Amino acid sequence: MSIDAAEFMQASVRTATPLALAAYGELVVERAGVINLGLEGAMIAGAFGALVGASAGGIGAGFAMAVVAGCAATLLMAWVVLWLRADAVIAGTAVTLLALGLTGTLYRALYGAQGAALSVPTLAPVAVPGLHQLPWIGPAFFEQPLATYALYAMACGLWWWLPRTHAGLALRATGERPDAALAAGISPVTVRAWALLFGGAMGGLAGGVLVLAQVGTFAEGMSAGRGFIAIAIVVLGRWSPVGVALAALLFGSASQLQYVFQSLGWPVPYQLFLALPYVLTLLVLAGTQRRAAAPASLGAPLDTAP
Repeated sequence: MSIDAAEFMQASVRTATPLALAAYGELVVERAGVINLGLEGAMIAGAFGALVGASAGGIGAGFAMAVVAGCAATLLMAWVVLWLRADAVIAGTAVTLLALGLTGTLYRALYGAQGAALSVPTLAPVAVPGLHQLPWIGPAFFEQPLATYALYAMACGLWWWLPRTHAGLALRATGERPDAALAAGISPVTVRAWALLFGGAMGGLAGGVLVLAQVGTFAEGMSAGRGFIAIAIVVLGRWSPVGVALAALLFGSASQLQYVFQSLGWPVPYQLFLALPYVLTLLVLAGTQRRAAAPASLGAPLDTAP
């Protein structure tokens, strides 16, 4: 069996899109000094919100509801972590478990046992005139749904915003030295709250992309660990917008490889191929841990007053 490199790359970019969207949200959150393990919960909440919104008002309403659902999931974590001063790891895990259980319950309550057959409209690929005709990379990068082009804009925006604006510098200062940020008149609690809200919105949007730009339906637990992979992507990308883009493309390619391997007909249980992206996550984290330059206060609770 021959493998079309252009088709493989196009599918890899499409698969990487929700991962990168969630990872850019997590990048901002971690730059502020918080590890958001509730990202998986924001993604599944966004996926369910996309289903509800698209069923009622079309694709635009679906994306709007996805963002709202992702923000709602993360607001709970922000309140518990920043104002009640709970442990972020425990709070994030609880938010994810709550979102997984709640979306499954609501799905069955609203759509019944036959909800698995429900379908919603999806975004069609849009070719960029001229660029989509470039050999190999044209179809891969310039013949994608609008959500992928929005991702390109997000990557460029964060690359410019983080080091060149007052707000970006305040975010980075909060993640490095929250006490120094406070002395400079910056409220670490406020900065982290806005960062978490942005991360939740991006996680919800990523879940919406899964439903409205890829599969066209919702299934319980369909985020399937992508939120945790997005956190690993931030580490692999060394907390850099460019690095995150490259790491997301790597994981998108790994996800597509599982389908390539399955199509080869090897006498190997298909579950081994399904595990490929997650095995890669563990290997990457083990190989980059010593070289990564995380924000100095990442994961540390705020001991200073807001």
